[in-house]
Amino acid sequence: MEVSFHEEIKALRMGEGEVFHGEGILAITKGLLQSGVSYVGGYQGAPVSHLLDVMVQAKPYMDELGVHVEACSNEASAAAMLGASIHYPIRGAVTWKSIVGTNVAADALSNLSSPGVTGGVLIVVGEDYGEGASVIQERTHAYALKSGMCLLDPRPELGQMVNMVEHGFRLSEASNMPVMMELRIRACHVRGQFVAKDNQAPKLSKKHLINEPAGFNYMRLAHPPVTFAQEKRKVEHRLPAARQYIAEQRLNEHFEGSTHRHLGLIVQGGLYNTLVRALQQFDLADAFGVTSLSVLVLNVTYPLVPDELVNFCKDKSAVLLLEEGQPEYIEQELALMLRRLDLQTPLHGKDMLPSGGEYTAEVMAQGLLKFLDRHQADAVPEATRQWLATNGERRQQVQALLGSPLPARPPSMCIGCPERPVFSALKLAQQDVGPVHISGDIGCHALATFEPFSVGHSILGYGMSLASRAGVSPLMKRRVLSVMGDGGFWHNGLLTGVQSALFNGDDAVLLIFKNGYTSATGTQDIINTPTDIAKELAGDKRQSMVHTNQTIESTLKGLGVQWLRTVHTYEVSHMQATLTEAFTTEFQGLKVIVAEGECQLERQRRIKPWLASLLSKGERVERVKYGVDEDVCNGDHACIRLSGCPTLTLKDNPDPLKVDPVATVIDGCVGCGLCGENAHAATLCPSFYRAEVVQNPKLHERLWARWQSLATRWLQPA
Repeated sequence: MEVSFHEEIKALRMGEGEVFHGEGILAITKGLLQSGVSYVGGYQGAPVSHLLDVMVQAKPYMDELGVHVEACSNEASAAAMLGASIHYPIRGAVTWKSIVGTNVAADALSNLSSPGVTGGVLIVVGEDYGEGASVIQERTHAYALKSGMCLLDPRPELGQMVNMVEHGFRLSEASNMPVMMELRIRACHVRGQFVAKDNQAPKLSKKHLINEPAGFNYMRLAHPPVTFAQEKRKVEHRLPAARQYIAEQRLNEHFEGSTHRHLGLIVQGGLYNTLVRALQQFDLADAFGVTSLSVLVLNVTYPLVPDELVNFCKDKSAVLLLEEGQPEYIEQELALMLRRLDLQTPLHGKDMLPSGGEYTAEVMAQGLLKFLDRHQADAVPEATRQWLATNGERRQQVQALLGSPLPARPPSMCIGCPERPVFSALKLAQQDVGPVHISGDIGCHALATFEPFSVGHSILGYGMSLASRAGVSPLMKRRVLSVMGDGGFWHNGLLTGVQSALFNGDDAVLLIFKNGYTSATGTQDIINTPTDIAKELAGDKRQSMVHTNQTIESTLKGLGVQWLRTVHTYEVSHMQATLTEAFTTEFQGLKVIVAEGECQLERQRRIKPWLASLLSKGERVERVKYGVDEDVCNGDHACIRLSGCPTLTLKDNPDPLKVDPVATVIDGCVGCGLCGENAHAATLCPSFYRAEVVQNPKLHERLWARWQSLATRWLQPA
């Protein structure tokens, strides 16, 4: 991985009394070390990738503390790591993106939660929900309820977040329950400060080994018949112990209101900052969070503490619960509590707020307006009503001015991405064989679902594309194509897809993008990543290095794949021919195409410093740039529809007799050559040219360039 976290690692070493400045997710990482964690694992995924990335690069410091760090192959293997804390009094933490990662880890989490834990266990999940999310919109809350795990949702303030990490381990040990901590996108990236403490070297660690294994105890296994006793223990012992700890340590925060303290707001901790911003629009909160209404902040959203909630509600004239997402788990439980006690305090929630979607400040303000209009109408300033009304009016005015919706600007692959040429080749191959059903997958290649490629009929999960075609491919006239990245291959695809297809003798086509990294989550290393030695020994740092690691090919051959082709992704004609062969060959069985091309983002992180170093030494540097001869371009734009490169765009035609704009290559081109490859493979107009820009040229090159310039001038007409 070419990204360096040198400064972040320095921050992890801070001691007692030093002031930490930084992002929320790094503060969480510091909190783990302050809590004496013995082992950390996980699977990368926004918005919590930095936690594991930093710890992996901080291995020398982790070794000093005796902390074991493991980059797991998927979330299930990360969750299974927590089994270490079932028998032994050691603290462990794992992390992944939710909800998708929690889905993958669900089996291990159930089998961990049933016997319970001895050492403290903290599961840090990135709650990828709402605006900016990249996964299906579901809540982690369901898993906490189902399996009996505590769920923390800390108020997004660095000191409070670190405090909840430390309490999370203690809560786990006090209740013998695994503890999950959900962090929304904004909480992970919120910036702030807190006063650090010394990091605690774990008592049991790589430096202080466990002398003897624990004695056999059948009650610590998630296996019948003890699972029945374990379920009973969850209800009769663990939940009461968790509630007692939450209440005694006052993990949930009660902010008493001033002028309107008789009105209550209950909010998930992660939404607190947004709530304060919404209240400010009503002049009901100041910049420091002092509010006119009473607020109960649920830093622990499961289990709820009945006495705490009832005491908050009983003297209120009305309560509004702000619970993001659906179903309304907290609202239903709170309503049941109040009903059983015959407490008549009016409770509002989803009746005044949207059932789903992110609760932005404006969305909250609309709900607060409904709540206050019913219970304290004089608390709503006229300016607030006008603000909300004019927001809607402005949107209508913009729509009227535009006349029609703006064209969509879908996300795209990086400039020079090695996966883009494959989809160009796929377009051309389908012109020969006809349209094919395409099972998509999670990864950068999923961006091909957008224009100009618009391919993919389903996405069923990370590494699941080959498995997801099993039901449809036997029923299709033409063969089905499954697309998968190398990250997805190792995460899930090898067993659920390849092994299953081989076992069943399926006639399937699998395309694996071998770019060498889990690029979509930040280019983390995987088992087929080119080694640092291979990169170092490369004379030209610009070349793709993924061919130096043959782990995928060796694995496929070892499993018994007989039809295997490896094609460099930028060779569009070769890739087109290989795809056509896979769709039409008489061979019956699994056909695998390995599309080989190193992640361009990772390559550029290596190339740019190398070129800068050469230039600083005055050495010769040659850079390739592509362009379009505007006199030759016929303006049909087929090249753009086939390529989709962000640097291949349009400009006004310089010829006054031609109406259609011409294609042009703008700054940012990395010289991958796809535009020229497509022009050749699809027999497009010959308007593309390749230029070699030389910096610090040799003497003979300068003389040759001068002679060429003179000759060109002489040949040009006057």
